[in-house]
Amino acid sequence: MAASVEIYTWRACPFCIRAKQLLDRKGVNYVEHGIDGDREGRALMASKSGGRTSVPQIFINDTHIGGCDELHGLERSGQLDGLLA
Repeated sequence: MAASVEIYTWRACPFCIRAKQLLDRKGVNYVEHGIDGDREGRALMASKSGGRTSVPQIFINDTHIGGCDELHGLERSGQLDGLLA
């Protein structure tokens, strides 16, 4: 069974684009929540991520993993594939 992945983004955010490119390269299906101008969506993201308000915020199987840097760090350390399996 594939992992459930959610990513909160802004349309023009370069870090969001970079994170989605990595997920796309890996063939990961994810649910994207575009929160440009969406105060309720941003509040939900902050509540789920322990108060973080920067984008992207990424969740794998309902576990908050952080943003773009954390996602790429998991990839570099070889841990991302295990989380996505």
